[in-house]
Amino acid sequence: MPAPSTIAIVGASLTGASAAATLREEGFDGRVVLLGAEPQLPYDRPPLSKAYLRGATPFEKTLLRPAEFYREKEIELRLSTTVTRVDAEKKWLELAGGERLDFDSVLVATGGRNRRFPIPGLDLPGVYDLRTVADADRIREVIAPGRRAVVVGLGFIGAEVAGSLRECGVEVVAIEPFKTPLFRALGEEIGRVVEGLHRDHGVDMILGDAVAAFEGSGRVERVVTTSGRRVECDFAVFGLGIEPAAEVVAGSGVRVDNGIVVDELCRTNVPGVFAAGDVANHYHPVCARPMRVEHWQNGVKQGAAAARSMLGRGQPYDEVHWFWSDQYDANIQYAGFHAPWDQVVVRGSLAERKFLAFFLTAGRVESAVAINQGRDLRRAFSLIRARLPVDPARLADPQVDLRTLVPAEKTA
Repeated sequence: MPAPSTIAIVGASLTGASAAATLREEGFDGRVVLLGAEPQLPYDRPPLSKAYLRGATPFEKTLLRPAEFYREKEIELRLSTTVTRVDAEKKWLELAGGERLDFDSVLVATGGRNRRFPIPGLDLPGVYDLRTVADADRIREVIAPGRRAVVVGLGFIGAEVAGSLRECGVEVVAIEPFKTPLFRALGEEIGRVVEGLHRDHGVDMILGDAVAAFEGSGRVERVVTTSGRRVECDFAVFGLGIEPAAEVVAGSGVRVDNGIVVDELCRTNVPGVFAAGDVANHYHPVCARPMRVEHWQNGVKQGAAAARSMLGRGQPYDEVHWFWSDQYDANIQYAGFHAPWDQVVVRGSLAERKFLAFFLTAGRVESAVAINQGRDLRRAFSLIRARLPVDPARLADPQVDLRTLVPAEKTA
């Protein structure tokens, strides 16, 4: 079948930019239009909570590619452009302001937006969230040694923000509804290690409590918790996860369920409409179940996989998901497919914060996390992919090469 003549990509994100570049790498010579709501060229988001937030990295270093790349590859970059609706039947995009853009195939790579909750005072000046470079710039303006900040939510982004603020000399109180930081992803035992890391660097933590209100006269001055604690502050950063930005396909017939539902080839239920990245709830052939993933590696690789599928050259997207987080002197890496576990096996030392921990279900490794042990984590990828029961004693033994625990035929 002939390749489509116009491919539109909604979202000038990591995923969208990866898809656009892949289309050209694969030899597509039709029209490629990459549309993004932000005014900036496509950029990396991970530095926003780390080096960029601390002022250690200029914005130019976060750009995925220079402007010349898009010109040379004849990728039409439409920035500061909001797509309001995908009309899959008539094959056009409706843009804010009334313009319509025709397409033959479209990739939705709109990512997510920060969750908002009906908390009194959440909209007070001085209460920030972090998703875009503009958000990071607003927080950078108020960072100064000796100032007091409350960080609400200690998932990976919240923990990175807390660490960055402390490195800038800000006094930090972190409020987390669960027992430990990263509790949902890592559980209590590993979460305590991360808690210790932050406490050692001066973060005061209020765990098992939530925010009831932000208070202040014209600007946030304190945070009140559900247990009645009152924490004075100069500013606050609120981060309790994201939700998929899928409203662009409303009314199009595209199925939405915790994101835009796609198969292993990034195809929706509507011909010609694809989705990838944070917004996509994709079927994963290794686990034989759907999942939505909000990580850098998934954005890059699934964007490229979607582009190849749009050209009729797709292969089932079956990457072992992986991401990292730098907090102070600790490098945290996570691989696998988050699922309820019934056993945690540790290889290494929790006390020394140098270990690899495996999360098992029925003896099978579903995922693993490493702190300052990244090389061993990469050796665990084939073990996660194999989906076979493993002897926990051998898994815990640092003398056993993880690669030997996978049968040769599974490795192949």
